[in-house]
Amino acid sequence: MSDPHPAPKSSTGYDVAVIGAGIVGLSFAMQAVRDLPGLRLLILEKEEGVARHQSGHNSGVVHSGVYYQPGSLKAKLCVEGARAMAEFCHEHSIPYARCGKLIVATREQEVPRLDDLWQRGQANGLIGLRLLDPSEMKQIEPACEGLRALWVPGTGITGYAQVSAKYAELAMAQGATLVTGARVTGFRQDGSQVTVLTTRGSFATRAVVNCAGLYSDRIARLAGHQPDVLIVPFRGEYYDLIPERESLVRGLIYPVPDPRFPFLGVHLTRRVHGGVDAGPNAVFAFDREGYQRSDFNAQDVLESVGSAGFRRLALRNWRYGVGEFGRSLSKSAFLRSLQRLVPELKPADLRPGGAGVRAQAIRLDGSLVDDFNFLPCGRFLHILNCPSPAATASLPIGREILNMAREVELFSR
Repeated sequence: MSDPHPAPKSSTGYDVAVIGAGIVGLSFAMQAVRDLPGLRLLILEKEEGVARHQSGHNSGVVHSGVYYQPGSLKAKLCVEGARAMAEFCHEHSIPYARCGKLIVATREQEVPRLDDLWQRGQANGLIGLRLLDPSEMKQIEPACEGLRALWVPGTGITGYAQVSAKYAELAMAQGATLVTGARVTGFRQDGSQVTVLTTRGSFATRAVVNCAGLYSDRIARLAGHQPDVLIVPFRGEYYDLIPERESLVRGLIYPVPDPRFPFLGVHLTRRVHGGVDAGPNAVFAFDREGYQRSDFNAQDVLESVGSAGFRRLALRNWRYGVGEFGRSLSKSAFLRSLQRLVPELKPADLRPGGAGVRAQAIRLDGSLVDDFNFLPCGRFLHILNCPSPAATASLPIGREILNMAREVELFSR
């Protein structure tokens, strides 16, 4: 998306500036200008269009909420968000398909975890969950093999780049201003005003909502705040099934995830615009925008490895990391993971696909931040951990950010 509302090099008079035009920042912006008529809202994006990173580099799955701890913000907002996303796509003629998901146990030790997921899904209010034996599984996915499976009928697929563009369009129709190519370089605070310094000039505002995703921790530190988390990038790499073999997958086929990690394991996903994705893995990225194995950013690497939290995480989980890097470097290793789910797959069935980078927040003790994490600080509200299922849950997350902004009186100071 081009910059439809370019602002002058120096601009004043905004009530709130949103940093980051990903799906979460745009959802908040859209709902804020809709619910608060007359709100002067500015969206600042360092790229030349919206949804250029996490929001536009994913498989498009509309998650049901089966994975998340009952009572957590993730569980609550994902379940609400899945319903809201389906309605939003229908209302705005955005492609959406409710295709369902099989979560498949292929080893005996995974069967109890499948039962745990069933219980979580029930506690989170999901409808239609069924535990299946192998013959029942094959009625849904004939090429799939396993000991047992959980059928999650409410899972869907859409295109989140298209959803993000619609959020931006609706926000601007209500008076929001979008400025692209505006990388934030600093802030000046003076009484009731914050001046946001960017590569497109300076912008004065009363409040700032930081939805910078992969850079949210750095933006917080630029503002003079010290969040207790570090964003560490993990690259997820995909293969595509060749068109002649796409019929092996009718919907979504997932393994039982390892409960120690927020990653869901290598899986097979039918895309709403056609084609089938295989992946992703989850490897440490040497660049916060490291979509290629060769991408390297010294600042990003030094910041991660210099963190006590990251080093603790790496020491505790080095075997997992080695396995993920093995899948990254070896197509055969990647294929073996897929063949646990669909044994018919052959090396020639896979061709290189795209990649995404996940912004994962890590605490100083080396633990992964599992739930969404919001941090109000004076005239700032920092959204510090908002990975998957943030796209699915983007509408209620935007509402949650708006509610928190009201609670801390962000707009009325």
